Amino acid sequence: MLARAVSSRHAKDAYIFREGEEAHSFFLLLDGYVRVVKVTAVGEQVIVRYIATGELLGIAKAIGRDTYPANAVAAADCVVLAWPSHTWESIVAAHPGFATNTYAMVGKRLLDTQERVIELATERVEQRVANAVLNLARQTGRKTDDGILIDFLISRQDISEMTGTTLHTVSRLLSGWDSKGWIKSGRQRITLIEGHKLMTLASARD
Repeated sequence: MLARAVSSRHAKDAYIFREGEEAHSFFLLLDGYVRVVKVTAVGEQVIVRYIATGELLGIAKAIGRDTYPANAVAAADCVVLAWPSHTWESIVAAHPGFATNTYAMVGKRLLDTQERVIELATERVEQRVANAVLNLARQTGRKTDDGILIDFLISRQDISEMTGTTLHTVSRLLSGWDSKGWIKSGRQRITLIEGHKLMTLASARD
């Protein structure tokens, strides 16, 4: 598989591929983070998920598509391996373990999407934001002396686009949690200090 791949670098905020574009390749993220973004009919951005080092992206062939269903934007400087999409069937046939793991990942992402829909429909704004911060910490967190650092630059606008709320609301919540000592935020960095406090908030019910 490696012999058939081509590596490339993408600077932060560069597009790896765009929504609606012909799915010419599929990719493995070797280093960095990628945000998956959908654009609504009125031009608003919704961040669907973040992809971390070691994950596949652009696997349109795995879901029966010939075009990419969303934008993939480098959330940090990235290195990816790319394979032409026309090799998908032969690679899957030659490497059953790769196929099994890929379809398991597709299933997990589908379940994650269903959970996001339920969150948007049933949870309060502060619960959605708390869940977003916790999920990012689980996926990309790195231990520091202060706590668990979300290991790439993420803005409050990014979090608002993840959670279907306003920038003002996200700023108010993060500032409040910062003053309580639950998190440390600033300069597009978030460190989780009292993670259990956010977990309690995220799981609370009226």
